[in-house]
Amino acid sequence: MTSYILKRLFWIVPTFLGITLIVFAITRFVPGGPLEQVLMRGALMGAEGGKNIKMDASSGGAALSNEQLASLKAYYGFDRPWYQSYVLWLGKVLTFDLGRSTRYNEPVGALIWSKLPISTYYGILTMLITYLICIPLGIWKAIRHNSFFDYISSILVFIGYSLPAYVVAIILLVVFASNLEWFPLGGFTSSDFSEYTFFSKIIDLIEHSVLPLTAYVLGSFAMMTFLMKNTLMENLSADYVRTAIAKGVSFRKAVFSHAVRNSLIPMATHFGQNISVILTGSFLIEKIFNIDGLGLLGYESLVERDYPVVMGTLVVSSILFLIGNILSDFAVALVDPRIQFK
Repeated sequence: MTSYILKRLFWIVPTFLGITLIVFAITRFVPGGPLEQVLMRGALMGAEGGKNIKMDASSGGAALSNEQLASLKAYYGFDRPWYQSYVLWLGKVLTFDLGRSTRYNEPVGALIWSKLPISTYYGILTMLITYLICIPLGIWKAIRHNSFFDYISSILVFIGYSLPAYVVAIILLVVFASNLEWFPLGGFTSSDFSEYTFFSKIIDLIEHSVLPLTAYVLGSFAMMTFLMKNTLMENLSADYVRTAIAKGVSFRKAVFSHAVRNSLIPMATHFGQNISVILTGSFLIEKIFNIDGLGLLGYESLVERDYPVVMGTLVVSSILFLIGNILSDFAVALVDPRIQFK
């Protein structure tokens, strides 16, 4: 057990280095970075007659002086080759310093930490609701295969699967929030949330959570349901189930005591892999519902070329994904006694 854990932890290091190195190199060669953003904003401010940074007189006010340009490059870390900048950035990461946002001018770690609870809230609830619905539904569909219930539920699940989560989010927002006005239009809570009583805060949080959670759940609902159904049907036709029934074990006991446990193995493999998605959120859904979570932060930082925040969210999501793979192995071992860590 100990050697297995150490081996898996060891492989986290090169995998993490490979992920961050590739993305860091891409951010250095993609046009429209933070330096170009500053130059563009300065040009716009100058064109509007607003407060502008000092321009080089020889260039007719169209460009920064060499000293100013060199100062900006040094500030954003573009004054040295990208591989040297990566080593410096990695050294800061090892000291838990993710840098400073070029857009918000705040520490990246503080920004991520402030958004993480919101995405975690939606992520954990999404996972719980998905497993609590999909597992029983998949079991019932496998037992009632080719029945009326199986056909109707399959149609509904396939309809939900065919629609992307962000499309479902838009439909829910337009129908139930805008037209019917049953739920708020967006946000994590109301603007005057702090003035509510304790129970009013709970009700307000639930009202703001119903539509986003529905969109979140439908994103993985179909896959998990049919994975549970197909795996259970495969196990129900296996020799060990038929042998157990032939020896006098009731069908119900054969299903729930033998087949279901083996059918949970594929579900367990997805448990750890979903952790990074659970905690980092869905940027499209957060954008549509105006939820100030980690997914929206990553999306806006990518659009605004705020590369320190992009790399910071990448660090969090990649570490969570790698740790999640290890947790998947432990989850599989809990439901499959044949697994031994050697």
